[in-house]
Amino acid sequence: MVEEQLVPRGIKDKFVLKAFKDVPRHEFIPEEYQNKAYADHPIPIGEDQTISQPYMVALQTECLALNGRERVLEVGTGSGYQTAILASIVKWVYSVERFPGLASKAEERIRALGYTNFSIKTGDGSLGWPENAPYDGIIVTAGSPGIPKSLVGQLKDGGRLVIPVGGEFGQILTIVEKNAGVLKKTEVCSCTFVPLIGEEGWRR
Repeated sequence: MVEEQLVPRGIKDKFVLKAFKDVPRHEFIPEEYQNKAYADHPIPIGEDQTISQPYMVALQTECLALNGRERVLEVGTGSGYQTAILASIVKWVYSVERFPGLASKAEERIRALGYTNFSIKTGDGSLGWPENAPYDGIIVTAGSPGIPKSLVGQLKDGGRLVIPVGGEFGQILTIVEKNAGVLKKTEVCSCTFVPLIGEEGWRR
């Protein structure tokens, strides 16, 4: 996966590449899809959610420009794979998941691998996790119609928010950098994520 999917497509960050070698992706894949655990595409995990393709997980993580000392907020725990990737790099990961069942299973998987530097809660991820703000980085693993003000408010000055922004069926992966209260937006590439459901995301 690392040598055939990530490196040839431009993933260079040493922390990211090591994390992908250290975290066993198959532990986060439903039993019926185990033969596709390291394939280069998303995989269903229940509740109409997916685990993103390895390259997109790597790209989003690399876009955070991590150095290993950060406190990071993840919006959309899902299977817990992205959470574990982050936990293998940063000081602490705070992750918010909308579905209680996914949240509990993700926590169980991550703890079974020996990671303890993370917290998961069930709630509206579009509102972030204000009690633990500000964050050095925020990563959103669902497509949003815009950039949630709550997440920008919880981002530390000098920090980065990585978020897919656009329609329900197609987005642009966007980096939002916050410096002296001023936001700089950089578009990275087209992508397709499940919708971010919440007060500052898509309403249901």
